[in-house]
Amino acid sequence: MGRLIAVAGPAGALETIRSGEIPPGLEAGRVGDRLERWRIRLSGADPEADLAVSERMNIRLVCPGDPEWPTTLDNLGDERPYALWLRGPEDLRYGCLRSVAIVGSRAASPYGLRVAAELGAELAERGWTVISGGAMGIDAAAHRGALATDGPTLAVFANGVDVSYPAGNDGLFAEMARRALLVSEMPPGTEPNRLRFLIRNRVIAALSRGTVVVEAARRSGALGTAAWARKLGRVLMAVPGPVHSGSSVGCHRLLRDDPPATLVTRSEEVIEAVGPIGALAPDPGVPVLPRDRLDATTRAVLEALPARGAKGTAQIAVKAGLDLATVNGKLGLLAAAGFVERAPAGWRLTTKARA
Repeated sequence: MGRLIAVAGPAGALETIRSGEIPPGLEAGRVGDRLERWRIRLSGADPEADLAVSERMNIRLVCPGDPEWPTTLDNLGDERPYALWLRGPEDLRYGCLRSVAIVGSRAASPYGLRVAAELGAELAERGWTVISGGAMGIDAAAHRGALATDGPTLAVFANGVDVSYPAGNDGLFAEMARRALLVSEMPPGTEPNRLRFLIRNRVIAALSRGTVVVEAARRSGALGTAAWARKLGRVLMAVPGPVHSGSSVGCHRLLRDDPPATLVTRSEEVIEAVGPIGALAPDPGVPVLPRDRLDATTRAVLEALPARGAKGTAQIAVKAGLDLATVNGKLGLLAAAGFVERAPAGWRLTTKARA
């Protein structure tokens, strides 16, 4: 058995391999060079320092199989992150059950900023998590729109969640760390670079049910997120702009592609497009699946919740006669359908479910 060593994988994440083995996706002739570069980078790793920073800044690490890990990331296959660092009070998996990515140009026009802020606010107000990359321009406008309505939003960083980049969004990130969520596959202290922005885009696309490109120039990084959304089978949407605007060239190209992106101009159109992607994705007003059409297992979980007050997951599992893994999955689906919601003491029925 070879010695276990931790090295930085091709996508920048930590990868555990056995010395002497060839990592997946690498040609034998390139292994020596790659291993040497990874060993050099490994010498700079300081797990104890990472843990100390995490404890001080309330940063947590989630891995595949953890309750907070979004299973939508599994669609990335071999390119799935090995772990994610999180900063903020929101639950990542729960937030991604009803989520839309809003991305676009850093050098956004007043038109694009207004559209992004309005979409972010209206989607968040309807209970949809707004996902973006925390960049200047469209990203920041979408996050701020969601925060303005006290709605859910999360930013996926190309750097550590303790690093404010760009510095101009420092106030935004501080507010998100207080009441939303910052996400990264890079450990604390990691500075951004061009490659990390490119690989970050796949996480934005995978976490969300669909991606809206508000503004994108011909070579915009937002088009990379759009490409990942298409590759993963997510709904891809684009907002049209003025025909003479260089900031909308990328959006117009997406709308002309075969197949074309879905043209959207308001939040209702986004929800209409994204809704069918989720098994229990809700309409803004009425759940798609009413109580009498739930399967027997899901109905048993729903009926295990009290008419008033809240219960913990373990209590619900005992009353429903089901294992914790099954109950966790069904609660997520029921939450996405608008039947249940999180409470300080566990889970409770929504007003809609009690009606």
